[in-house]
Amino acid sequence: MTFASKPTLTGERVVLRPAGPEHVEGLWELVNDPETVRLTGSHGKPTRAAIEKWYSTRGEQDNRLDLAICDVKEGDYVGEIVLNDLDADNLSCGMRIALAGPRVFGRGYGSEAIELVLAHVFATVGLHRVSLEVFDFNERARHVYRKAGFVEEGVLRDALRWDGAWHDAIVMSVLAPDWAARRGA
Repeated sequence: MTFASKPTLTGERVVLRPAGPEHVEGLWELVNDPETVRLTGSHGKPTRAAIEKWYSTRGEQDNRLDLAICDVKEGDYVGEIVLNDLDADNLSCGMRIALAGPRVFGRGYGSEAIELVLAHVFATVGLHRVSLEVFDFNERARHVYRKAGFVEEGVLRDALRWDGAWHDAIVMSVLAPDWAARRGA
């Protein structure tokens, strides 16, 4: 069980494409947006060269799936969604998603990207569990994750220090049987 296959997944609002060099400009915008940086708790600032190298190697990774989220009509990069920390023995992986800032927030891109990825991971890849962490101040994301079937499992206390204040990380997951039940399968 691997993520060696790099599919393109298409919905009504977004198309998820294997992340590559053609998406560098979009990722550069994402990592330089102050709100996205805060929501992801990213303290470091990568260089343009580091981003170019990162996106040039995503297709080589069989233990993760990095997908660029693109607007289905315009083709514009609006974010990324990543399946990582693949545990083939326990049929599980982690997930993270980041949108390119307020210009794309609230348009349903993230919700649809999550639905497409969960359908792929449960129905095609055959995993059992997908987990993630979200910071306690990101209620918008927690709402989206709950809507997609994620359940809050626990709290990593004081996991992030941001602007001198401590914040908890909420651990959430969705299981294949719960995902299938929500779809009436």
